[in-house]
Amino acid sequence: MVRIIMHGCNGHMGQVISQLVKEDEDAQIVAGIDIADTKDNGYPVFTDLEKCDVEADAIIDFSTAAAVDGILDFSVKRKIPIVLCTTGLSKEQLAKVEEASAQTAVLKSANMSMGINLLMKLLKDAAQVLAPAGFDMEIVERHHKLKVDAPSGTALALADSLNEALDNKYEYKYDRSQERKKRDALEIGISAVRGGTIVGDHEVIFAGADEVIEFKHTAYSKAIFGKGAVQAAKFLKGKGPGRYDMSDVIEGA
Repeated sequence: MVRIIMHGCNGHMGQVISQLVKEDEDAQIVAGIDIADTKDNGYPVFTDLEKCDVEADAIIDFSTAAAVDGILDFSVKRKIPIVLCTTGLSKEQLAKVEEASAQTAVLKSANMSMGINLLMKLLKDAAQVLAPAGFDMEIVERHHKLKVDAPSGTALALADSLNEALDNKYEYKYDRSQERKKRDALEIGISAVRGGTIVGDHEVIFAGADEVIEFKHTAYSKAIFGKGAVQAAKFLKGKGPGRYDMSDVIEGA
């Protein structure tokens, strides 16, 4: 049984995770932290981080970038491993994440989905076989119309997985509209689609001579990110200081 402190418990993902954990016999939320205690969560909620004195095995953070410094300090002070799911961190905050990992276990990934992270592992194997055989690599990602960044962080992480498997020889191409020339062999094309209520759709295409191989992941709800965060918390229980990501959870599954 992993005992979890849910940071940002009254936000959307905090509530999603709270519901998931209720149905999980191997996990329990023992406390929540949020700026307002407005819901009956079935566990104590602290509006002041420093007043949270509950014993726990891991922290899951789904809050805001502005709150990350405080929860990192709390994690280091209490020596409680942390699953850091909040995005949009500054360079200074990312540096602080690395500093914190020297004193406690910190897990941070571009995407918390178990499926996406397994896909990244599979793509590395595929790239090492197909790219030398002359296959071109393209990524198409689709998200809802309210998403402000393009390409998505997950699309970039997928591209990085391909590139790392090939000694980082490839450049990323986001827009071909201003160029009139054939495709460079050492490029990975990334295209973004925005519309409707698409939660998240990522397609990786290996296009060769007379054949195409496609890998695709579709997210139908944000619950998949919550499930991944809970699995990560279970993985971190008892872990010593260090920097982890979801690939470690996949390897340990």
